[in-house]
Amino acid sequence: MTRDSDVIVYVVSDAAGDTGEYVVRAAIAQFHPIQTDIRRAPFVTSKIVLEDVTIKAKRLDAIVMYTLVKPELREYMRLLAEQYDVQAIDLLGSLIDLLEHRTGKKSRQEPGLNHVLDADYFRKVEAVEFAVRYDDARDPSGVKKADIVLVGVSRTSKTPLSMYLAHQKYKVANVPLVPEIKPPAELYQVPRDKIIGLTIDLNYLNIIRKERLKALGLPDTASYASTDRIEYELVYANTIMEKLQCTVIDVSHRAVEETASLIMEKVKKE
Repeated sequence: MTRDSDVIVYVVSDAAGDTGEYVVRAAIAQFHPIQTDIRRAPFVTSKIVLEDVTIKAKRLDAIVMYTLVKPELREYMRLLAEQYDVQAIDLLGSLIDLLEHRTGKKSRQEPGLNHVLDADYFRKVEAVEFAVRYDDARDPSGVKKADIVLVGVSRTSKTPLSMYLAHQKYKVANVPLVPEIKPPAELYQVPRDKIIGLTIDLNYLNIIRKERLKALGLPDTASYASTDRIEYELVYANTIMEKLQCTVIDVSHRAVEETASLIMEKVKKE
């Protein structure tokens, strides 16, 4: 049995389930960090599978979020939720029905159309591959090829932001600022309007790093999480950002989506 603070969500889809998972994660981001278990049931074409998922959800007191395009599957999922008294949310049905009513046209009822392999899709794939390749300055040449370069101390969400922005088709490289390691020379050759500095409150970062150490099975007394060390790193990082004359965003208590939105707004203005 899960703890009271745990939330289990089944994302049921007749496609890959990406849309449902994105919505769930966006909602969860609005709460204090909670233990969340998102379980996908993708490419569902059978009512038997829907019933199996519903029974599991009932047993685990889980929530079901479904993005089913085919009307018969959508209706069956609704009936199952009522029958088993399971909390279920239809993410697409109401909107599809409304659009059909407003336009006078029937929907195509084809799962996965938002993943059509068009030029837009390939740009996204390319951006994701770019973010992985140039994560944590593994290859410093990436900073000169990037649309956005993120800099900041450890645990300021550089990697999650890179991946989120990649899904918005931005090529992102990120560079960790560590006092003992000189930033790559390429960083100073990038136009300052492409660089985003990430800063964070000292006490908030102290909590995050302690939790990270615990997750790794290490004592939270390590210097990595000490306030003296963190202050030293933040002062150093601020010095580098001043040299770069870049925009600086405070990520304290901000969800990745919120920070990414600020970054995209800034980039679009430039």
